Amino acid sequence: MDLLDLRNEIDKIDSQLIPLLMKRMSISEQVAQYKVENSMPVLNEKREQEILENVAKKCGDKGEIIKTVFSATMDASRALQHKIIGGGRELRESVTKALTDEKLTANGGNIACQGVEGAYSGVTANKIFPDSPIKFYTQFEDVFEAVNKGEAVFGVIPVENSTAGSVHESYDLIMKYRFYVVGAYDLKIEHCLCAKEGTKYEDITDIYSHPQALSQCSNFVKNFDFTGVNYSNTAAAAKFVAESSKKNIAVICSELAAKKYGLKILKRNVQNNNNNRTRFIVISKKLIISSGADKISLIFSTADKTGSLYRVLGRFSMAGLNLTKLESRPIENANFNYHFYVDVSGSVRDNSTIDLMCALSDELPEFEFLGNFYEHQ
Repeated sequence: MDLLDLRNEIDKIDSQLIPLLMKRMSISEQVAQYKVENSMPVLNEKREQEILENVAKKCGDKGEIIKTVFSATMDASRALQHKIIGGGRELRESVTKALTDEKLTANGGNIACQGVEGAYSGVTANKIFPDSPIKFYTQFEDVFEAVNKGEAVFGVIPVENSTAGSVHESYDLIMKYRFYVVGAYDLKIEHCLCAKEGTKYEDITDIYSHPQALSQCSNFVKNFDFTGVNYSNTAAAAKFVAESSKKNIAVICSELAAKKYGLKILKRNVQNNNNNRTRFIVISKKLIISSGADKISLIFSTADKTGSLYRVLGRFSMAGLNLTKLESRPIENANFNYHFYVDVSGSVRDNSTIDLMCALSDELPEFEFLGNFYEHQ
């Protein structure tokens, strides 16, 4: 047989499979009705495992491959049953209550940011909430605590940079506090090398900045054989350099921070990438889903067995949703088990999307809907 003949054979087999799969889904609908009438859960993990093990035995050396096909079929069947049963009632109700046609606003309340005046977080907060005062805190966790205690309506924290990657401390705090994500902003970052007036370029040995900023400017730091010194925040580092008596130090910070603390800009755009961008999120104790929300954030864990994460991620694809972020963070005292943080493009105003969220909340050992929000560019 040539390739065309082989493809024709596959087409014939597919044409036989389609009505069988349709019949299977029709029976799944009847199963869903039975489960509704008898108050039974959708997922019967023991039965699924028995079926998959039996498939593997029957299919010999192709057992694992065929198991994957059967797993996907079972996932699709469960998704259909969840839609009929309408599970995840608690999540569905909280989402419905949170929906609003108004834009995100703090109504003049405080916004918490890490660092000092001139920090990129403050710049971002001013862009999102131009009519609200910014309160600065020393540590990232202080921002979460400010929101937790009601000192601020919202907090603004960085979570990811296009050059240096994820800000792991932020994700760890998101996992710890489980606050809602109600907004996001993608800020272009342009770093400057700055120093006190009178400092000579050739005398500089040490450059102070946040580790993320140093990473974003690693080529520049390496090429000039500078020593990068970690500091809590770029603007705080600028303040330190401005107040120091040392003549051999400089800072990588924003132009705004340089002006704020009276530093001279020695070189602009020292970042590795001219399209260097940092993504900031807005955290809140209250779930708010504004109009135009187009990104969803979730936290979940899976059973510790082969293929469990693969099958969960396949459910997003089945629902036509695009994953834009997948971050794993270790569960404390859990012997290398992980929480997964996921960002998905989509809106819970779409029925198939909220159906998926509710299904996963019923099935997974741990599932947390963090929010559906609009990301400003």
